[in-house]
Parts: sequence; C-alpha cells; structure tokens
Amino acid sequence: MAGSEISERARVLLKALVERHIRDGQPVGSRTLMEEAGLPVSAATIRNVLADLEERGYLLSPHTSAGRVPTALGYRLFVDSMLQVRPPEDADISALRTELNPDKSATELVQAASSLLSNITSQAGLVTVPRQESQQLRQVEFLPLSGDRVLVILVVNEREVQNRIIHTQRVYTAAELREAAAMVNQRFAGQPLELAQQQILREMQEAHSRIDSYMQATLVLANQALDQKENAGECLVAGEAQLLGNATVEELAKLRELFEAFERKKDLLHLLERCARAEGIQIFIGEEAGYEVFGDYSVVTAQYHNGARALGVLGVIGPTRMAYERVIPVVDITARMLSSALSR
Repeated sequence: MAGSEISERARVLLKALVERHIRDGQPVGSRTLMEEAGLPVSAATIRNVLADLEERGYLLSPHTSAGRVPTALGYRLFVDSMLQVRPPEDADISALRTELNPDKSATELVQAASSLLSNITSQAGLVTVPRQESQQLRQVEFLPLSGDRVLVILVVNEREVQNRIIHTQRVYTAAELREAAAMVNQRFAGQPLELAQQQILREMQEAHSRIDSYMQATLVLANQALDQKENAGECLVAGEAQLLGNATVEELAKLRELFEAFERKKDLLHLLERCARAEGIQIFIGEEAGYEVFGDYSVVTAQYHNGARALGVLGVIGPTRMAYERVIPVVDITARMLSSALSR
C-alpha cells in the first residue's frame, strides 16, 4: 500500500512510533504511544490503528513483546514523507572545515572524511577511494632498500604523495633506479595512471623480442610501481566501535555478521557502486540494499567530485533506527566540502 492511503491519524502514530524506536531501540506499546503522540484517542483505538499498519507491512510485532517496531517499509515512509531534517550544528561544520583542508592530499582528505562522518553521526563512516582514472602521474622516484625491495615514491595529481614498497624480480643499483625513474617521468608524466600502465604493458608485450634486457626490466619495474589494482575500488570504513557503543542487546548479535561484511567488502562495494551511478543523497533501508547482511541496517551516501567529475562515494552505515534527520544533512555537507577541497 502507498503511504498516501493511510489516514492522517495513522501517519501521526507511525511517525511517533518511529521516533520513539529511534531513541530507545525497543518495541513501542500502545500506551506509550498514546502519551508520545498526544492524540485524544483511547489505547484500544491506537491498538486498532497499529494492527492495521502491521497488516499493511509498516510495523512488526517481535515475538518477545506486545509492542511494535517499524519495518523497512515503515522507515521508508517515515524518511520519504515525515522526516524533518536538522541543519548540521556549528561545531560539526567547524570540524569539517578544519579537517577537510584543501592543502591536504587526496588520501588524507578521504581518510579524514571517513573519520568525520563516524564521529559526527555516531555511525560507521564509509568513503570509497578516488577512482583510478582520476589519478594523474606527476613524478615517480625509486629508492633501493635491502634485497629485492624498492621504495616507490609516487606523486599523483597536484600534491598527493603515495609511498609503496615493491619486491622486484632482481636487485637494482641506485643508479639503475634513477635511470628507470627518469625514463618513466620523461615518457609518462602527466598521463592518467591507468593509461600509463596500459601503455607500459603494451610495450612489454609488443617489443619483448627487440628491446634489451635492461629496458625490459625497467618496464617491469615501472609496471609494478604504477599498479593501482590493490587500491582499485577500495573502501575505507571508520568507526565500527560507534556501532557497538550504541547497539541494543538484540543488535549486538547481528553486528558480527556486519563486521565480517566490512572485512570482505565485496557486498559493500557492490552497494556503493550502485550509489556511485546516482546523483544526490541515496538511502538504502534494510532489505532495500539487496543483501541479507544489511537487512537490519541503513546506508546513506552521496557522491563527491573534483569539479564536474565524480570521484567516489561517501556515507554512513548504521542501524535502521539511526537519526536520519541528522545523518542525511551531515552526509550531504561532507560530500560538498570534500568535493570543494579536492577541486582546489
């Protein structure tokens, strides 16, 4: 049934029940709701209205209680037509402005955004790492370490510095590494990392029979240095402890499965990929996410950009009884401020 087909009295009671459940995390009984809603009706009338809402799929009666809790459909109706969002508090905006400083690198900004979302909303913060095609090579340097290890210093975009240690197929001298870095910088600086690596792989395959062994080794080294597969589609999750601290006894048992999903990240990344294809705030409530592990949780996300180009998605995940009126505007302004910092 569409939300417009329920009476105004039912809407008032559903709104009051959802708000009480968000605060307490417990089933709400008719007598409690009578006080909460402030309607001049009897408890029996309220019970009849709640029974009708349950039959329509907006409420659910847990086995252990005579009270009721909202379903995903009930929360969806609440979010879509009853919610009154609150602007972020001044202290939160000040924290965002301070931490999302445009002088920071993209990596530092993304990490800060994830932590800020968690701290401000008291949920787990999510941010996908900027997509590979958005990273342009500026400079690379190689420094020899012990054995077959080489420190790669990669400068991408305007000011982001990435440090990685790679294991090479043979031991390189410092002079060889300087020459290899000079070759990479001369030929590939200014190109997107993905395009540069594709060209290196093509040259390795097409010219294998006519280049000397040193050039072949240099191309192999360059390919390892620019390989971003390990970061492709990476998602940063911050603040899992926030979920533990705010969970009811019933919710604690379900958090283990959610944390395991964070470790795997496969389902989470698929969900965020869906969010990345849509503009504006995206809200998945419970079963709407399409994955059983998220059945008792909601995900609120928004894209972030560099100019007109979408770079990734940020948001929060928490119980379906999260404080949407506060979470939604925080996600929105964080995405806007991160986009502004990355675009300068």
